[in-house]
Amino acid sequence: MNVFDFQATSLAGQPVDLGAYRGKVLLVVNTASKCGFTPQYQGLEKVYRELHARGPGFEVLGFPCDQFGHQEPGSDAEIGAFCEKHYGVTFPMFAKIDVNGEQAHPLWKHLKETAPGVLGTEAIKWNFTKFLVGRDGKVIHRYAPTTKPEEIADDIEKALQ
Repeated sequence: MNVFDFQATSLAGQPVDLGAYRGKVLLVVNTASKCGFTPQYQGLEKVYRELHARGPGFEVLGFPCDQFGHQEPGSDAEIGAFCEKHYGVTFPMFAKIDVNGEQAHPLWKHLKETAPGVLGTEAIKWNFTKFLVGRDGKVIHRYAPTTKPEEIADDIEKALQ
């Protein structure tokens, strides 16, 4: 299995086959609107616009999550409005999900199993954990919430080559 074998639901409530991103490099991120890392939306959007403008080979996929300090309490519509108004987000955003526990989204279970964190832990520690996925749908690297999107740009560039 790889990332392209999963489905998710858009913020608008529509099913999305992640196979539609086959052949693209992805940066998959769990997000939140009321987190100390929320300003990373700005960096995500900047990296997205710069690299996406070169051609359709790169996408950022945002997955809101409310499992960390109740930092994403809004509805999907409220999340979308917040991201657009405050950060001008144009990259694809998905419906709110769980990334840990029994109800974790299958994509996130796969990401965690494929690219465990420090000392082999699979659990997502906080909002804005990032996974870089290659054109083949396999995880290249997992990044901590403290890693800013701009710091990942070189790795994304390599994956795009």
